[in-house]
Amino acid sequence: MLGRRRTKPKRTRPKNAREWNAFLFHEWLKPFLIVLAVFLPLRSVVADWNDVPTGSMKPTILEGDRIFVNKLAYGLRVPFTDVWISRWNSPGRGQIVVCDSPEDGTRLVKRVIGIPGDTIAMRHGQLIVNGTQATYGPLDPADRAGVDPRTREFATETVGGVSHAVMATPGVPDEYTRRTFQPVVIPEGKYLVLGDNRDESKDSRYFGFVDRSSIVGRSGRVVLSVDPTHYYMPRWNRFFKRIP
Repeated sequence: MLGRRRTKPKRTRPKNAREWNAFLFHEWLKPFLIVLAVFLPLRSVVADWNDVPTGSMKPTILEGDRIFVNKLAYGLRVPFTDVWISRWNSPGRGQIVVCDSPEDGTRLVKRVIGIPGDTIAMRHGQLIVNGTQATYGPLDPADRAGVDPRTREFATETVGGVSHAVMATPGVPDEYTRRTFQPVVIPEGKYLVLGDNRDESKDSRYFGFVDRSSIVGRSGRVVLSVDPTHYYMPRWNRFFKRIP
């Protein structure tokens, strides 16, 4: 009859183990698998976030920060592989990248200091890029929040017009921190990366150059942050904070 609303048939309760298994699959497991099938490839090739467990990038990135990773910054890969479908950009000097350590494959967050063709040296903690020494100026106190200023030295390092914060531990001999190294030329397809916390970072001074294929994305923002020294309480002032 026209105008009569059609009602959905009532779902009967599963009567045996076979019907229960079918019910659980269709109502719970199948939707969950569909979400995973979409979400995991997106995390692999589009965007992700990374926890930061160490202080190697202080004062820019603190322990407990979770940073956004743009995996499309430099190109598109086949999901779950290092195979490139297309490349449209290359890591630039001064950018913060997420990469795999050439030493053991550990996921790292570091700053690109040398790009292919550059000549990089360091003398007593001061960078020299293509024969030009970096300049160092004062750092805004707001940019060193979360780090005890009594035990560290801070500066704004500028190389080729790109500025960012760096940190050092006074009184530690150069040979223990590799603050000095002779000029090295960056080969094609390789990058030299350092931590902003120059005296407490395991970086290219220890494991060598990072291959282009090992750089999985670029980061420029903290998504959220918790303080591991204070019961993992949120650091609200760092939520969605831009990191230079």
